[in-house]
Amino acid sequence: MTDRNDPGLEAVMGERQRLLGLAYRLLGSLSEAEDAVQETYVRWYSMPPEGRAAVESVGAWLTTVAGRICLNQLGSARARRERYVGEWIPEPLPGGEWLGGRSGAAPADPADRVTLDESVSMAFLVVLEAMTPAERVAFVLHDVFRYPFSEVAAIVGRSPAACRQLASSARRRIGDAGPPVEPDARQADTVRDFKRAWESRDMTALVDLLDPNALAAGDGGGLVKATLHPLEGAEPIAAYLVSLADKLTGQDLVEATVNGRPGLVMREGGAVAAVFAFATANGRITRLWGVRNPEKLRSWRAAA
Repeated sequence: MTDRNDPGLEAVMGERQRLLGLAYRLLGSLSEAEDAVQETYVRWYSMPPEGRAAVESVGAWLTTVAGRICLNQLGSARARRERYVGEWIPEPLPGGEWLGGRSGAAPADPADRVTLDESVSMAFLVVLEAMTPAERVAFVLHDVFRYPFSEVAAIVGRSPAACRQLASSARRRIGDAGPPVEPDARQADTVRDFKRAWESRDMTALVDLLDPNALAAGDGGGLVKATLHPLEGAEPIAAYLVSLADKLTGQDLVEATVNGRPGLVMREGGAVAAVFAFATANGRITRLWGVRNPEKLRSWRAAA
């Protein structure tokens, strides 16, 4: 796909990690993000050499194309997810290496923009799923990757003023989603206590660690067993977890970094069988996401 004699090859391919970080946030799926970035490079190398040479900013060109591809994919992705078996949860990724910010970007208004590490958390990605495609693209490009609205407008196909309104609407959704992200250390302590309570089937301890209005969702994709609908409330969630623990044998829970935040991995026979992500507030778990769909655990198996 690439021309090894292209003098700009290093600069072009050097954008790949950032483009993946952008596409993953926009699509919530690593495989779909990889496809979008691949298509972006196909379009780049489909141009004649003189066309590529005329591009003033390779990074800006690639971002514009990738953003438009993702915007188009979001519409069809939403239709596919409506037919999905059970809850659709964004694909969890190991560690926090999927940041991929805009190199050299300077802070711009508004001052309360999200940071890159916050923007890859499961809680953040789930809120992005509730946005319209245009809201999502405008918000991620501006508030996360710090592109000015004049550049966002070229990608979304709307005026800068309209893109500003889209980002503002998305920002309200983020604000309405819940309290600010707790520090990693405090969430790690909560998740560790949760792990111990779950392993010991301590119903009382689990209820104490779960917010009274906690929500828990599972994603099996119709390929493995998982709750088809979210569970709500500390006691129903705790009861389900204790029941699940009684049925499972030979599984180990391991603390891990999930999308840059403290989480858990369930291993069975040494292989990753499930990944759990959390949102916490005031030392209690407010949201729990369990992903068991094996198609969404490829990156975990590759990293094992």
